[in-house]
Amino acid sequence: MMSTEASAVALQDCAALWSVGEAPASDVVDAACDALVAGLDTPGLRILAACTRAEAACDVLDLLPPALGELGLVFYPFGSPEGVEPAARALARRVLAGRSAPWNLTFWSHKRGGSELPLLQRLAELDEQYTLLECSGRTVDEVDAEVTAMARRLAARP
Repeated sequence: MMSTEASAVALQDCAALWSVGEAPASDVVDAACDALVAGLDTPGLRILAACTRAEAACDVLDLLPPALGELGLVFYPFGSPEGVEPAARALARRVLAGRSAPWNLTFWSHKRGGSELPLLQRLAELDEQYTLLECSGRTVDEVDAEVTAMARRLAARP
């Protein structure tokens, strides 16, 4: 079972990913359920966790802000630029945990058009390195190692 701290981070990460369109609302409900199982318990979290998959798409937008607020977590409105860096940190943690390939992080950064955040700009540039491996003389492992190092720095940002 996850600790309450780890489940709070997982819920925050999932909410950030949802805010940029990278996680479905049903994943937010699943993260809320996991948080309850781990021992976090607030009225808003219980209501959010009680959503069915069918209700999630419509109800998460209204239920997520109070649930996160009760836990002292941050809500990023759907589509807001404020959610980009937290979503990038969430994706970086997935890479570091082995739940996602490094190129997924670079592809996402490239798809987002980089950002004002220099780490995301560099990750977007590294996405092109995967495409140009034969021309650049680099190996997948070399690019993966650089992406993983950047993921560590990104995940460590406050």
